[in-house]
Amino acid sequence: MKLAEIRKLLDAEVLCGMEWLDREAKSACGSDLMSDVLAFTKERAILLTGLTNIQVIRTAEMSDLAGIIFVRGKRPGPEVIVMAREMGIPLLLTNRQMYEACGVLFKDGLAGSSTKEEAL
Repeated sequence: MKLAEIRKLLDAEVLCGMEWLDREAKSACGSDLMSDVLAFTKERAILLTGLTNIQVIRTAEMSDLAGIIFVRGKRPGPEVIVMAREMGIPLLLTNRQMYEACGVLFKDGLAGSSTKEEAL
């Protein structure tokens, strides 16, 4: 699913990376635990999180994420946005709760970070 489509589905604001909205997100992960993101996400996933610190950007770079969506209307500080822009990581912001945002994306066909078989 393209980031542009995700933006529309979640009525999200683009904080940086408007030029990268044609990127494809292969799956999604909703988490506030960056250790879980490092352990369980697949390449080119989109991360939905309520954390707005620099560590989220570093985790996204290490995990080769397609982008980050901040949920619950949580807005990162300017230093986070600058770092994301420098690293080529698109940032979006939605007012939806994490559970709802993940549900919207799942309902519209975006896979989660693990399949049912992998979770067993």
